[in-house]
Amino acid sequence: MPDRVDDDIFVPSGRVRADVADSATARALRESLAHARATNWDSVRTPHLFMGLLAAPDPGVFNWANRLGADLGRLLEQFRDLFYQDAEPVPPLLLNREFLSDNVIRVLRDSYARARDYGRPSFTQMDLLITLFTAPNSIVAECFERIGVTAARLTELAVLAEQESSGV
Repeated sequence: MPDRVDDDIFVPSGRVRADVADSATARALRESLAHARATNWDSVRTPHLFMGLLAAPDPGVFNWANRLGADLGRLLEQFRDLFYQDAEPVPPLLLNREFLSDNVIRVLRDSYARARDYGRPSFTQMDLLITLFTAPNSIVAECFERIGVTAARLTELAVLAEQESSGV
């Protein structure tokens, strides 16, 4: 029996497949684990995915932030402060299904599906960013909407940044 199922992002043991994300995105996913721990959460939530993108941005995420007029470091600090829990520090987390919220699993699967729809074997930071903004009831998008930036505008800027970085 093969160790992976091509239509899912997890191997049977529950770990995220190594080949579903490009190297820059894998680095951002590892950063999301660190930010979940740093904010005292016992699982990775969608804001932590966003924090991971801000902490280890690829050129597309830099481009998106520039288009938005946002400082990545300051934005990361604001999200860390917003999602910090005053609780006991948590033990190390893994990129494993049991440590990911249902929404994170859905966002990762949707990001992978988006990449495959565009003929790519693995998802990128821009797939992840766009999926975070377009997910139903997105906490990340809601945080921006509170300051007057709509999910549609965030997505538009991300798509433009993606097109520019891919040369389309």
